Amino acid sequence: MATRAPDRADESGAEYFDIEVSPMRRRHLRTVLRIEGEVYARPWSFALFLSELAQRSARAYVIARSGDEIVGYAGLMFALEDAHVTTIAVDPEWHRRQVGTRLLLHLAEIARQRQSRNLTLEVRVGNTAAQHLYRRFGFRPAGIRKNYYSETNEDALVMWANDIDTDDYADRLAGIAAGIRGTTSETDR
Repeated sequence: MATRAPDRADESGAEYFDIEVSPMRRRHLRTVLRIEGEVYARPWSFALFLSELAQRSARAYVIARSGDEIVGYAGLMFALEDAHVTTIAVDPEWHRRQVGTRLLLHLAEIARQRQSRNLTLEVRVGNTAAQHLYRRFGFRPAGIRKNYYSETNEDALVMWANDIDTDDYADRLAGIAAGIRGTTSETDR
């Protein structure tokens, strides 16, 4: 699959992409599963995604699209005051184009809308790029889950962002959003 040309560039040549974020639907799963297979050593199955999508009151899944091309997806699970990032993945051809940042911004906003107070996630101990992104969102290390990624014998770093329901956290999200090149819009398609 060819990577789409940037929507525009500034005078320095920095690329700008316009991304739409919308709820994940069953019809998106073929592309989601393709990305899942490229990104994870042990990808989720079609049945698992269907099960997650069916739990609307306890889950939220979104896709990121550039034009008609799905370039990433992410999900949340809700439990009392906490929202757990269950997955976040970006098509490898779209890495380093702020798609993951936009998806995490959207998840944080959903969590805030649903009155969550905290966000949590697990990340591979060796995935320092993802950890750097999560730290920008206020996530802090809270522990290690030994051999969490058993298919690759890797530990997971458990991270938490607390007090996401505050004005300070809203300001943090606004600052991150202000640094995104291009636009991010919400759609329902």
